[in-house]
Amino acid sequence: MDTKVIFGVKLKRLREARKLSLTEFAERSHISPSFVNEIERGKKYPKPEKILRMAEVLGVSSDELVSTRLDHDLDPLKRVLDSPLLLDFPFHLFGLSSADVVELITRSPSEVGALITALVSIAEGYDVTVEHFFRAALRAYQEAHENYFEDLERAAARFLRRCRLEDHQPIDQRQLEHVLQTEYGYQIDDQTIATTPQLKHYRSIWLDSHPPRLLINSRLTLPQRKFILAREIGYRFLDLKERAITSAPESVDSFEQVLNDFKASYFAGAVLIHQKNIRDDLRAFLKRPRWSGKAFLQFLSKYEVTPEIFLYRLSEILPRYFGVKLHFLRFNQEGKYFRLVKHLNMSQVIIPGGIELVEHFCRRWLTIELLQKLAERQRQSEKSLDPVMGIQRSQFIDSFASFLCMGFARPLTLSKHSNSSAVIGIRVTPGLEKIINFLNDPSIPSIFINQTCERCRLTPDQCAQRAAPPTILRQQKEHEERERVLAELLEQIGQTEA
Repeated sequence: MDTKVIFGVKLKRLREARKLSLTEFAERSHISPSFVNEIERGKKYPKPEKILRMAEVLGVSSDELVSTRLDHDLDPLKRVLDSPLLLDFPFHLFGLSSADVVELITRSPSEVGALITALVSIAEGYDVTVEHFFRAALRAYQEAHENYFEDLERAAARFLRRCRLEDHQPIDQRQLEHVLQTEYGYQIDDQTIATTPQLKHYRSIWLDSHPPRLLINSRLTLPQRKFILAREIGYRFLDLKERAITSAPESVDSFEQVLNDFKASYFAGAVLIHQKNIRDDLRAFLKRPRWSGKAFLQFLSKYEVTPEIFLYRLSEILPRYFGVKLHFLRFNQEGKYFRLVKHLNMSQVIIPGGIELVEHFCRRWLTIELLQKLAERQRQSEKSLDPVMGIQRSQFIDSFASFLCMGFARPLTLSKHSNSSAVIGIRVTPGLEKIINFLNDPSIPSIFINQTCERCRLTPDQCAQRAAPPTILRQQKEHEERERVLAELLEQIGQTEA
């Protein structure tokens, strides 16, 4: 518990109970008003002699003033102060501090306490963890900056210049290994994960030993391996101390860890797909009068990256340099189940997400369609690891929002019988055809989509892909009908009484 915050809260309460203004209390205590303000906001803690004087002015003992016990109506404050969420949540990213949150609570403790209790109950009901909050905060931060970070772009450019790699695309795996081994003294181990069954689902493990060791799963593809190496260089080059030790961390200890993992991954993407090169390539590609799936697919081989890394890099470059609004979606499929595992939404249009959403995503989305096509190819015993690629003009049924969606689906390397798809959806806005010349190419299929089956008004005759009945839509209509009938009844009663 933060003793400075507790002391500040108690001091302010006692001062106001004695009807002393901040200035009057400061004069009687022989300290400056600004210092009292800092104390009450939980930013400063006074020396013992000043505490004695304050207690005397307030008519309480110094022991009572410094005690961390709180009145019952401030229980919510204690709950928040004891929470790792307040200790680690990145309020500074949103122009706030933990002191601002505390001040809000102390202004109206009963009302805010009820709000906090409700939020905690909701979080517990949906099994929301601190990690969920951290990742949601990071996502909001990325979206606020349109997923573009100039400091990380410059760091990647500095690294490429320093290692004389700016003209090497794709960068050779051996060049990345050489940097880790010679500049940072790494040992790269391809055997340990492969020979330890319990670790086989990890792509990589970092051991903070002397010398440092990077364990890499030997089953990874070349593009995946290169990303692991580039990200590890990112941790070192950016001097990021707090970090995950595995590719898929079992737990998250702090927001700093989440943020640093993101920075290292962003750095890796910017190293593997240099900003200037991809901007030039995209400019030429988007000027094509017709959509070319072959040209789009060639980007993967040109940069030697996975579909996810390539599309995620587009989500960083396209909004910044081409002025488009977009979303990025990544789904995994296991059997009949589709799970949204990563998303960024900079399109200003609601895209269904949430923690463990129990509704069925619209099967007409390109990302779902690609997974279904890949599954069908696999059912036909096709063993190819080549990704399935597609494009779609998606029009939301109940709004004017339209997206040009492009993406890929591929088998997951380390998860048997599992597939993954990634798609970017560029919002269609006036003038977009001047940026993307092939926007209105008639060969691009145009599909009406919705958010989830449970919210969709299309009948089975209109949509053969429906995966669940429109239960939520029915509930909404029933609610609207009840409201309408109730309003009519109240109006009739009013007329009768008149």
